Amino acid sequence: MLSSSFSSSSSILPVRNKSPSVFLSSAISSLFRNGALNNRVFFTAQFPRAVSLRCFASSTGFDRVKVQNPIVGMDGDEMTRIIWCMIKEKLILPHLDLDIKYFNLGIMNRDATDDKVTVESAEAALRYNVAIKCATITPDETRVKEFGLKSMWRSPNGTIRNILNGTVFREPILCKNIPRLVPGWKKPICIGRHAFGDQYRATDRVITGPGKLKMVFVPEGGDKPVELEVYNFKGPGVALAMYNVDESIRVFAESSMSLAFSKKWPLYLSTKNTILKKYDGRFKDIFQDVYEKNWKDKFEEHSLREGGYVWACKNYDGDVQSDLLAQGFGSLGLMTSVLLSSDGKTLEAEAAHGTHRFEVPRDLSCRAKLDKNKRLLDFVQKLEAACIETVEAGKMTKDLAILIKGPKVSREFYLNTGDFIDAVAVNLEQKLWQPTVSE
Repeated sequence: MLSSSFSSSSSILPVRNKSPSVFLSSAISSLFRNGALNNRVFFTAQFPRAVSLRCFASSTGFDRVKVQNPIVGMDGDEMTRIIWCMIKEKLILPHLDLDIKYFNLGIMNRDATDDKVTVESAEAALRYNVAIKCATITPDETRVKEFGLKSMWRSPNGTIRNILNGTVFREPILCKNIPRLVPGWKKPICIGRHAFGDQYRATDRVITGPGKLKMVFVPEGGDKPVELEVYNFKGPGVALAMYNVDESIRVFAESSMSLAFSKKWPLYLSTKNTILKKYDGRFKDIFQDVYEKNWKDKFEEHSLREGGYVWACKNYDGDVQSDLLAQGFGSLGLMTSVLLSSDGKTLEAEAAHGTHRFEVPRDLSCRAKLDKNKRLLDFVQKLEAACIETVEAGKMTKDLAILIKGPKVSREFYLNTGDFIDAVAVNLEQKLWQPTVSE
């Protein structure tokens, strides 16, 4: 019902149906044109690349929650778009009257729109303040050839993060029955990943032969350019130039300290300022300045030691360390990932490490808090609890079952994705009849 879109303008009719499963399945079968490309399944549909979708189906006996303002839905590639459709069909739309501003970020549509759809989706996120993004393909040389792309398009995550100019916070989800590779990690560690600049907006080049590499800064206003000699190449090699800006680093510091303070956890910043004295040193100095001016008294007064800790990392470091952290806590799939914009008003929930488990509650929780929607917040809390409790009850997908039973786990100990979502849906239905969770 909610997948691909990049044809000419069309509209979604406000169809009402007492049987959501019948409506959704018939919609899917009529809208999709299936195909195969080098053994990969792809889907296209007759929606424009940005449309508004509203579900009018209702679940039996449940008064659906009205969500006053839209969220932005950014569809992805391969299985993630199919799983996302299942999640919406079974866990979200039967219970919420929700307007979704839809963007198709599948690799073929990004290619067809010269990646303009990615920029448009990020701009929509800033407009509506809440977005959820599926995992997407960032093409390399092999993917360009495989899909016949016009260009090796940049990472959609990198593009969106630079437009929102924020910080990505990734935190493990702890389930009682999922063992940890690092048993000593008893409390969660939240990675704060600066989501602007550095390697993700760098300019790199293959050097073909001997010559001098220089870096030139040309000031506005006619001042004399500053020229730095980087390296005198004696033969072929590679070169890289990257940047960051004080404004973004300062926002990174503020958001990291704000999150740590709200969690009552200490905050650590990691840099390599002993080597990159000016580049990493700038991060260290700005963090220190922000702490001294705005946060020192608050942190010292409250002596924050109640939980784990927040670890503020530069862009690339945060990318690598969040993967390591997720694995140490048990699974790459048990990790939340949210991007907060520089002004703190916009949140984009990402599918961390290409998974679809817990980004939906975080996204809807932000919508609930912005709209002061208590019923929506109660629904979100019950949805997240249903996900965790389903796993803790022994109903899980194979990746988690392997962690408990070992690599030769037999079939009766795990569910396929569809069955797992069904199990969560049953648990959620039971919780929705329980009293509202107190704030």
